[in-house]
Amino acid sequence: MTAPTPEQQQLVQRAAFALGRAGLVHAFGHCSLRLDAANFLVCAPRPMALVDDAAGTVCRVSGALPEGVLGEVRVHQQIYARRADVMAVCRIMPPALMALSTQGIVPRPRHGIGAYFDKVPLWPDPRLLRDDTAAARLADMLGDAPAIVMRGNGAVVVGDSMEKTVTLAWFLEDAARIEHDVRAMGFDPTDGLLDPAETLDRQVWSGQVATRMWDWLTRDSA
Repeated sequence: MTAPTPEQQQLVQRAAFALGRAGLVHAFGHCSLRLDAANFLVCAPRPMALVDDAAGTVCRVSGALPEGVLGEVRVHQQIYARRADVMAVCRIMPPALMALSTQGIVPRPRHGIGAYFDKVPLWPDPRLLRDDTAAARLADMLGDAPAIVMRGNGAVVVGDSMEKTVTLAWFLEDAARIEHDVRAMGFDPTDGLLDPAETLDRQVWSGQVATRMWDWLTRDSA
């Protein structure tokens, strides 16, 4: 089993801190970082804003989870097993997205930040994912999307770095906020969407998009 470096432990701790302070998680939620093809590091099983310097746990991509690791971390396993491009996973429960999900609604591309989510599937089952079969089905439904919304149960976000994954988690909730506000104002939900060309043109990571958001979200962290 691969041992994480101090820098990798700190990266996961800072990600947990950022997600907690941004209100994207509360007492529940978790994040992980791929170490290599067979192993990943998941944050300590406590409220993520309180992870501080608590060491995470190394898990295998396949096989039983180590003792003390949260049951839903099996979702991370199934995603890492299917997506070689995924280097980090965040399990979040942000409020605007949660409200929309109870009505079977996922954010659609309406502004620049929302453009990253032109294909976000909805997992219809609100129950916790604590068996391998359900976790595998969710990972299959995720496909090559950057996130999957879970009905009444938050979302799972993935990316090719921890910085980008945390950024996408914040972007997803901002897209949900816009979606919620547009619908609350009584507008036709089919109006005001970015067209396919506009959406594609806004799905960019140049200009230090992830770095700038990461620096903002992790400010004052260790």
